[in-house]
Parts: sequence; structure tokens; C-alpha cells
Amino acid sequence: MTGEPNTRLSDLFGLVGWSKGELARLVNRQAAAMGHPQLATDTSRVRRWIDMGESPRDPVPKVLAALFTERLGRVVTIEDLGFGRHGRTGRRRDVGKPDNPDGLPWAPERTAAVLTEFTGMDLMLNRRGLVGAGAALAAGTALSSAMHDWLHTDPTLTTDAPRFDDPLHADPAGFDRYEAAPIGSQEIEALERSVEVFRAWDASRGGGLQRKAVVGQLNEVGGMLAYRHPDHLQRRLWGVAANLAVLAGWMSHDVGLEPTAQKYFVIAAHAAREGGDRPRAGEALSRAARQMVHLGKPDDALDLMKLAKSGSGEQTLPRTRAMLHTIEAWAHASMGRGQAMRRTLGEAEELFVSDKGDVPPPSWMQMFDEADLHGMQALAFRTLAEHDPSAAATAQRHAKEALRLRENGRQRSKIFDYISLASACFIADDPEQADRYARLALVSMGETSSHRTWDRLREMYRLTGQYAGYAKIQDLREEIQLALPRSPAKRSRTSQI
Repeated sequence: MTGEPNTRLSDLFGLVGWSKGELARLVNRQAAAMGHPQLATDTSRVRRWIDMGESPRDPVPKVLAALFTERLGRVVTIEDLGFGRHGRTGRRRDVGKPDNPDGLPWAPERTAAVLTEFTGMDLMLNRRGLVGAGAALAAGTALSSAMHDWLHTDPTLTTDAPRFDDPLHADPAGFDRYEAAPIGSQEIEALERSVEVFRAWDASRGGGLQRKAVVGQLNEVGGMLAYRHPDHLQRRLWGVAANLAVLAGWMSHDVGLEPTAQKYFVIAAHAAREGGDRPRAGEALSRAARQMVHLGKPDDALDLMKLAKSGSGEQTLPRTRAMLHTIEAWAHASMGRGQAMRRTLGEAEELFVSDKGDVPPPSWMQMFDEADLHGMQALAFRTLAEHDPSAAATAQRHAKEALRLRENGRQRSKIFDYISLASACFIADDPEQADRYARLALVSMGETSSHRTWDRLREMYRLTGQYAGYAKIQDLREEIQLALPRSPAKRSRTSQI
């Protein structure tokens, strides 16, 4: 007990509108449903949790997290409630201090627990149709400062993870975990293949249709990680967890679940780090940076990109570094920094062509090819064209090249390329060509479940306003209105790929 109010719990308690007595009754009922019928909470105990900073014993934090998750329609973790987790503290420092309130980074043995708890409650919300986005994102500075020292230390699993006497020891891994069992190389190979299937589906159809399946697979992997496998298998399993968490985050971002997406990106960085793959951890954080640019926070994106680039380690391949540079360039473009954007894109091109291909790229980098390089360049120049219209011509050139190079199965990327190209044509005062490419985007829109395509379409619709007097463009505007959802969520600036 700290003697000070638990402000996090107090804030959430104020949001839900329960009385202290009502919360006590709900805790007892939920605990019984979770297999703890002996729990007997009363109003005075709830008061001590909120007003005196008392930390309840297990399983109460998990019970409270489940209750607040269901009530608020978004995942609420034990840390969100202002409670720490019991058990080993590991080697992480400064957890829970004012400059690191979320306890980032987590100790190794906690990553599986956080992963499994978060995915379990995300699935619960999916089942009950309550998934929402009502939570704040952490600023880029807050995330990067909390994780900087941790990401820069030696990530070797064998020296960083805790050791147990029992090689198959399993700690309780959190909310709603099934009884996992140790697995072998064949099972891990099957999991790795499933990641490729999910990744291809996401590239083709968007995140909406397969997000729940990815989260469910990640939840199972979290249960597996509660066991200590031989080091070579444990590293691969952490790699599967990192890849699935990135996909879960990207799919969540793709359907507008922004706080949920960010949590998955952070989980992915932890999983990659525990598996000894610092480049993968850096790439996971770069996803959070792309999300920040999408939400109109390019300064936060640049904070995260500094961490992603410096924390990736010297073993990062040139192509991966090129990809990181394109995201940084996009952030500069969003701020109207044309010189910085062009310099950063030039470095990205040099890095890309310097990759000799003698080292096979990791599976998570195989989607970033020459078409993607041009697609990101088109996006950056199209974004800069909002500040400097002369950049629109270069945006068109890169978008056309991206479309020429796109492989089959990358339908969502093609839609983004068409929208970038159409938007650049509108900015360049070429409504005839803009109309052509906009209609090509609209033809494919119905095949995806990506809210980001709708966001991009809204941005393009804004550009059509000055040509509303043209009969052809007026028809296009009406078609765009029909293609967009009837009640779109209110979003910030959204020019992204």
C-alpha cells in the first residue's frame, strides 16, 4: 500500500460509472466465473485500492482487467489499472516509475504473460462485438525513452532470459490461457508457415477479415512460450510471436483500432528482442512510427524512428535500413520538410541498391521490394505536394513505377498507389488523369477490408472539391460518397500507405 490514490484505477473507475459497492459485487461474480469462487471483496477493500493505492492479490488484478475491458469495449491491462505484476522482477530497471508508468520494457518472463493476457481479452471483445478504440496512444517520445536502453543492450536470449531448474517450467501466463504443452521443430515450422499465409492475406485483402484469426494464433503461441524449450526452439518461437504480433498490430491499425495496434507493436518489439532479433524489434517499432504519421503525429514518428534505426543493430541488412529511411522521409514530408525528405529518400535508394542479395532477407522483409520502395517514394512526394505542389509530378512518376512493378496478390498496395497517383494529379491540376486513376482505385475497393483505404479515399475526396463544377468529377465525388462507410470514424490527417 502506497498511501497515495491509484490515479489510473481512479480515472478508469470514473469512466465506467460504477459505485464502489457495485464494483465489489462484480469482482466477486467475475472471479467465480473465472474459477475463484472463494473471493470475497467488499466496498471498503475497493476504496483502499482506489484511494490508498493498495495492490490486491492475485487473481483480483486479472479479474478487474477483465471487468474494465468488457465495460469499456477496449483491452485494459493490469498495468492500465496501475498495478504491477507479481513474481520475478527480472533485470529490467525503473519499471513503474513516473517516467515509465507502463512498466516498459518488461522482464523476459513477463512478455509471454502480457502477450497472452492482452490477446485473450482482445478475443473476448471480438466475441462479444465490443472492440473499440477509446484509449490514448503513447507519444513517440514516451515510448522511445522507456525502451531505449533496453533495446540497445545485448539481446542474446541465452544470457538475457531467466533460467529455471525444470526445462519445461511454466509460469501462469495470464488471462484465459489454455493448457499449453511443449512443442518441437515440426510444430514451429507449421506456425511459421501460418504466418506467411496470414501475411499474404493481409497484403491482398486487408486486415479486417483475418485479424481475429491472427490474434487467436498469437494467444496460443503465448501459452507455448510459458514453457522453457531448448534455446534454438525458444528463439524461433519468439520469432513467430513477434511476426504474429506485428501482423495483429498492422491489421488492428488497418481497421482503425489504434491503441490496440500500438500495444501489439510494443509486444512485437519485446518478443523479437527476447528472441535475439534486434532488426525485427526495430521494424516493429517502425510500424508504430508509420501509425503515428497516419494519425498526424510526424514528430512522434521521428522519435520512434530514431529508436528503430539505432536499436536495430549492426546486423540490419541494407534493404531493411532502406525501408526504415522511407518511413522517416514520409514523416519529414508530413511536416513540409522537403530538403530533409529528399535527402532521406536518396539515402534509402542508395541502401536499397547496395543490398547485394547474398544474404537472404528475413521473411518479414520479403514484402518490401522495389515496388514498395517506389510506392513509399510516391507517398512521400504526394504528402509533400500538400506543402509544395511542384512535388506532385515526382509523386506521379514513382506511383506509376510502383504500379508497373507490383506483383499479383498486393491488391491493397495497388489501391494505395492509384490513390496517391490520383491525388498527385489533382494537386498538379490534371483532373482528367486524376479521374481515371481514382476510378481504377474504386473498382478494387470492394475487395478489401482496410479502413486505411477509406481514409486515403477521404483525403482524395477533399482534393476533388475545387473541381466539383466539372460533370465528370462531380460523378466521381458521388461514387466516392457511395463507396465510403456511412458513419466513418473521425480521424486525423490520413495520407499513408
